[in-house]
Amino acid sequence: MTTSVGTAGKSDFKPALWTPGDWNALFGFGTNILVNMLVLTGLLRFVLKMPDSLVFGRILPALGLMMCLSTLYYAYLAYRLAQKTGRNDVCALPSGVSVPHMFIVTFVIMLPITIKTGDPLKGWSAGLVWVFFQSFILMIGGFIAPYIRRITPRAALLGTLAGVSVTFISMRPALEMFMTPQIGLVCFAIIMLSWFGGVTYFRNLPAGLIAIVVGMAIAWGSNLFGLGIGGLSVKGVGDAFANFGFSVPIPAFNYVFSGFEFLGIILVTAIPFGIYDLVEAMDNVESAEAAGDDYPTTRVLTADGVVSLIGCLMGNPFINAVYIGHPGWKAMGGRIGYSAATGLMVVILSWFGVIAVLLALVPVVAISPILLYIGMLIGAQAFQTTPLKHAPAIVLAFTPHLAAWGKLQIDTMLGASMSAAQAAGLAADKIGEVKAAAIASLPQQGVLYHGLEVMGGGSILGGLVLGAIGVFIIDREFSKAAAFALAGAIMTWFGFMHGEAVGFGVTPGVALAYALVAAGLLAADKFGAPNLSPFNKPETPLAVPAE
Repeated sequence: MTTSVGTAGKSDFKPALWTPGDWNALFGFGTNILVNMLVLTGLLRFVLKMPDSLVFGRILPALGLMMCLSTLYYAYLAYRLAQKTGRNDVCALPSGVSVPHMFIVTFVIMLPITIKTGDPLKGWSAGLVWVFFQSFILMIGGFIAPYIRRITPRAALLGTLAGVSVTFISMRPALEMFMTPQIGLVCFAIIMLSWFGGVTYFRNLPAGLIAIVVGMAIAWGSNLFGLGIGGLSVKGVGDAFANFGFSVPIPAFNYVFSGFEFLGIILVTAIPFGIYDLVEAMDNVESAEAAGDDYPTTRVLTADGVVSLIGCLMGNPFINAVYIGHPGWKAMGGRIGYSAATGLMVVILSWFGVIAVLLALVPVVAISPILLYIGMLIGAQAFQTTPLKHAPAIVLAFTPHLAAWGKLQIDTMLGASMSAAQAAGLAADKIGEVKAAAIASLPQQGVLYHGLEVMGGGSILGGLVLGAIGVFIIDREFSKAAAFALAGAIMTWFGFMHGEAVGFGVTPGVALAYALVAAGLLAADKFGAPNLSPFNKPETPLAVPAE
């Protein structure tokens, strides 16, 4: 319920710190954070082979500190916004460890260096340096982000965000649900009925909690009949308690600065992904504004940079980010309290070794439907809060993310195959030849791998540029479309989009194509006839005339 007061009384307005809806958002967002922490812990232990003393004694406590500082700060920003506007329906921005970067720093930075040196501590140090540089990129970028927001159409910002949500947020949970449908689909129905259908459960218990309890009941109940749905076991729970204890963050300055020996490898990805963070944060602030909560972009980005730097200096190799999903948590009833409570929950999970125990108790597939719900909501928001005529541009902004997701699936499959070949004793040079031959044969199988690689490189920027060009062409503002095409040419030339690494002349053909498009758009602006396209007719914004 929205509370409003007169202008004179806004400075004296005391926003509610906790509302009944915060319980829903806490269990929803808290389980989202929990899933990310479980995945992150799995990457550290089973991919990087880091010792449990490092994972549970150093990295997770530092991660918990970073995320606690972040969620408490965004709760504070929400309180100030509610106080300023005299409203009780302000929802705090969700934040936590950046999921895309979690995989990038693991597989692109820490894993190769760990394999090369044979020392997990070296890989950890390299990850710390990567976050160190990203933090400063965020802090500096915070001062130019508001200008970029002003000149970029909302459909482009939300369209590229929706592309991320449909691919990297929604697809994995959806696939997990159908791999274990006895739990996944049942929990998904529980969540859909409540958060979309308005169904109230027993004693108004949060739907997220109901879904988790039901999922646990099915998983553990199936063990009684020898079915083992969900992959849980009593032995696994017992083993998890070995990591139960208490650890606080300890400064890791020496590990941060010792990692500078890998600076050349690190900067190749730190700079473009710092820009990725910049654009993603802008998208998410735009998403929150579309849902009614206007936050200052500069303060948001600066906060992400500062808390990431603190986490890095204490031993956390993962960067903080504002999450997509603000409209979902707000629609669920989240206000100020859910963010602060999540921060406190994270400290308990990470400082007391609870993560390992939860990993053994809760089937991850019971949490997956919550992530799918958020992805559905963000994808829908791009269409619901922008003009109908801009819908084609939103779909265009999706396409680089679809390409990036498709390439990731192929790369993961090839990587697993090469690891198996290496384990079987195949020589390293032969493994490289086999991988190259496999990629070369994909076009004959109908898989345009090179197209996925080029289109999906720097997908967040690629989607934004393509979406903006589409919007301005639909609106017949060809000079603005030309400006974005020229920006696309420059960023492509240096590898920030449509490329796998920063460089000079990374994908010159695509850069030239963008430049030619810019020239054509300028010509259309000067000489084009003033005809309305079918998408510009207000009475039928999406109608295509019959032939």
